[in-house]
Amino acid sequence: MYGRTAVRPNETAIGKPRMKEIMLQLAIMTVPVLLAVTVHELAHGLAADRFGDHTPRMLGRLTLNPLKHLDPVGTLVFLVTRVIGWAKPIPINPRNLTDSKRQLPLIALAGPAANFLLAGASALVYHVAGYLALALGGNWITGTVLTPVLLMARVSVFLNLALGFFNLLPVPPLDGSRIVGFLLPAQLAYVYGRIEQYGFIIILALVFTGGIELVLVPLITYCSHLLIGGAPVPFF
Repeated sequence: MYGRTAVRPNETAIGKPRMKEIMLQLAIMTVPVLLAVTVHELAHGLAADRFGDHTPRMLGRLTLNPLKHLDPVGTLVFLVTRVIGWAKPIPINPRNLTDSKRQLPLIALAGPAANFLLAGASALVYHVAGYLALALGGNWITGTVLTPVLLMARVSVFLNLALGFFNLLPVPPLDGSRIVGFLLPAQLAYVYGRIEQYGFIIILALVFTGGIELVLVPLITYCSHLLIGGAPVPFF
């Protein structure tokens, strides 16, 4: 009919609400994601700098500016899949370290450790914001400030736990592989290190076969329960 626009039923009933929901989820996730990735990479850089390799400092990577750490492709992949993503790795020159064999695993461990600390800090923010929300009741401060803070803090707890545990997986080039390589005898460590060229394929296989979920979800659920109680995992 003239004067009317034909619209499919699912566009009004499903499409627009779904798009609004996705935009809201992305808005809530943006700050926690940027902070988690930035803190992770910064921790690697600070550890390397502390042990004598000033390469990250010279390249401007010792900063809380997320733009210095984000990888455009890795960020796009994360926004699309909401499962896989990556940042720019911190460049490290082992020859500048005073004891590279012992210090490289510590540098690798610094990233996940920083995420676990940030998860703890986010849990503290979550509890403080929740207490204030209860004390103030349903006024505009609760709705416009405290509720978004609660949601972002909760996401931050789960996200940092996930990022920390994920990077501890012993799959090259993840941080966990650097720690395993340190523990292995030299010959086995060399063979183990050669797996790195297939690392991304292995990670994809683990993600799409459910291996990652099988390993990580119980750890994340248990630790998040200790930090903020039994809230469901806020992965969208």
